[in-house]
Amino acid sequence: MPVSEAEQQGRRGALIEASVAYDGDSVCIAEARAFTRDFLTRVQAVAGLPVSTRVMGTVPLVVSELVTNAVKYAGGPCLLSLEVERGSVRATVWDSDPTLPVARAADAGRVGQHGLEIVMALCHAFEVRREPVGKRITAVVALADTQDIDLSPSAS
Repeated sequence: MPVSEAEQQGRRGALIEASVAYDGDSVCIAEARAFTRDFLTRVQAVAGLPVSTRVMGTVPLVVSELVTNAVKYAGGPCLLSLEVERGSVRATVWDSDPTLPVARAADAGRVGQHGLEIVMALCHAFEVRREPVGKRITAVVALADTQDIDLSPSAS
């Protein structure tokens, strides 16, 4: 269940951003997907940016996998931040467990534990960073279906 939610425009160079805190129960996985779909709809309506059908499916899936891992392995609160800048959407999930995730080798016979593989296959950029408390995982997906998008990180 969301603990808090915020939306801002224009902060740190992001065109539009939104964040939400969850208490870490399994219900927050579906809530995070819905939050992400709503965010992408606002990106189209408010910012007037094109969001492809692929992105409307891909970004909620990526968020779902990241939040699922936070719920499953950290077992506590997590934060989801979404922001649009430079033609891409950046999804960041923070959780309290400092253990960094490791993508496992592909194994068609393995049941489950493919979430990180899925995220890495769908994103243009992926970063895991240990924080003073826990870790922060960021995945970047291009908003439009084009190769002409600048996905480089913005100067902070």
